[in-house]
Amino acid sequence: MRSRDGNLSVRIAVCQLKLAVGDTDHNAAAAREAIVTAAGSGAQIVVLPELTRSGYVFRDAAEARSLAEPADGPSAREWAHLAARHDLVIAGGFCELGESGAVHNSALLVGPDGARAVYRKAHLWDAEADFFVPGDADPPVVDTAYGRIGVVICYDAEFPEWVRRPALAGADLLAVPTNWPAEPVPGGERPMVVVNVQAAAFANRMFVAAACRCGEERGVSWVGGSLIAGPDGYPLAGPASADQAEVLLADCDLGLARSKANGPRNDVHADRRPSLYR
Repeated sequence: MRSRDGNLSVRIAVCQLKLAVGDTDHNAAAAREAIVTAAGSGAQIVVLPELTRSGYVFRDAAEARSLAEPADGPSAREWAHLAARHDLVIAGGFCELGESGAVHNSALLVGPDGARAVYRKAHLWDAEADFFVPGDADPPVVDTAYGRIGVVICYDAEFPEWVRRPALAGADLLAVPTNWPAEPVPGGERPMVVVNVQAAAFANRMFVAAACRCGEERGVSWVGGSLIAGPDGYPLAGPASADQAEVLLADCDLGLARSKANGPRNDVHADRRPSLYR
């Protein structure tokens, strides 16, 4: 909501979940419980992981297709119901069966009035290319009652030029549903995917909320590391642990992302020189 001094003061939640591939009832219930918990804690924007309802580690393309749903399917209907009931904006990932029959790794942005945007992951990681057709549309930026929200998915966030698109389109907050597979991390260091989210927030002077998952699925462990980063790049909530389901909350003035000044004489967008970046 807009505060008396004109700031966009909102409470953001990222929901780190334990999910199981193929167990759609369990996964839907875990997401539902987390959304209700977040709403009960005053959240107005909720971010869920990548491929929330289906799970991630598919055996083959046939299994992915069997778990796919249309953009107006069960995930959209339930999230829209919860968004309307609790006056929320929800961003979360789902396995999409497109109109053409192609399967996509997608994300929904849903508000109290229903679905606002569908985004299809443009940059596919590893075996995802065996299951999904990549999207080719820019990340959406949706003007909501709580601010302007952009969406990318997981590996997309590792491409600075792709993150820059929603930033230049006016996103106050970038929602990142993600499933980060665990990789070795030197002692005392944060996982690089977490550092990358912080760098994306810093480089664009915007908020970034990344919701990962935890536990293990078919031998794959996850980073966890869900977090909310402010426009200075530092965490406002998280990073979460690798093994616990958590709902992280942060009170954010999204109006701070409307200024791109990073000093009295500098602006991270105005100082760009695109003619040099060919």
